[in-house]
Amino acid sequence: MPNLTPPVTSVARALEYKAELEAIDPTVNYLMSLFLHPDVTPEVIAEAAKAGIAGVKLYPQGVTTNSENGVSAIEDYFPVFAAMETHDIVLNLHGEAVKSPEPGLSLEEAFLPMLKKIHEAHPKLRVVLEHCSTKAAVAAVRACGPTVSATITAHHLFLTGDISRINPHAFCKPIPKTPEDRDALLQAVVSGDTKFFFGSDSAPTPLSTRRIPKPPPEATERGVLNPDDVTQDRLEQFLSLSGRKFYKLPHAAADLPKIKLQRAGSRIPSNIGNEDGSLRIGLVRAEHPILSLDWA
Repeated sequence: MPNLTPPVTSVARALEYKAELEAIDPTVNYLMSLFLHPDVTPEVIAEAAKAGIAGVKLYPQGVTTNSENGVSAIEDYFPVFAAMETHDIVLNLHGEAVKSPEPGLSLEEAFLPMLKKIHEAHPKLRVVLEHCSTKAAVAAVRACGPTVSATITAHHLFLTGDISRINPHAFCKPIPKTPEDRDALLQAVVSGDTKFFFGSDSAPTPLSTRRIPKPPPEATERGVLNPDDVTQDRLEQFLSLSGRKFYKLPHAAADLPKIKLQRAGSRIPSNIGNEDGSLRIGLVRAEHPILSLDWA
């Protein structure tokens, strides 16, 4: 993501950042993006396309981490979106309004009319509503054409606003919403609808503020999903295939390692840290049973 300090607003900086990441782990295929900003002009979009930049991320000003330099008037960037449409560069949206126009309406729901407006003005522009968190967002994405998709994080599949308010490790943007919203996300994940695919997102909290919440019940325990709904094919579609297809990436080589999940009595650790032990981060579902993950 390009919301560094300072933000990644030039092709040169994006390529420099990519080189820094590849020095850490050269086995990852990094899809680089620019931070939407006055410096990102239609001419920069043309340059970005030639350099293989995958997308441009729109952060409304002040709504999330390092978004102080974000966008305050989205319509001003429609010429940039037109260039992105021409050069087939993805628009990644942090889909929250700066403020809600009416009480009880979440910032994500308040943003959805802008999603529709962008799509109607630029119907061939590929758009990703990132880390969607509401039932309304799921419906809005489905109402758009095939060029609009959405990502869903792992944590929005079990968190609600009540949990995020009492557990500092569960705080994130967008803020988790109601149980009804969470359940709509779960149902979208197992639906087989290729408009929705996995997108990770994190909001680490220092261990010094850690408190231990009661783990929420699983979706299958709450009757939202049946165990038979969670098939290997649909998990693979959500985790690996739909996003690859949307970003027009080539099929993975047959000899690449595959994820192997198994029930082996594993539990989420209470915290993780960096190599020298100078920083510890508490985890939201500490000690909760989890499938073990191996590469096969």
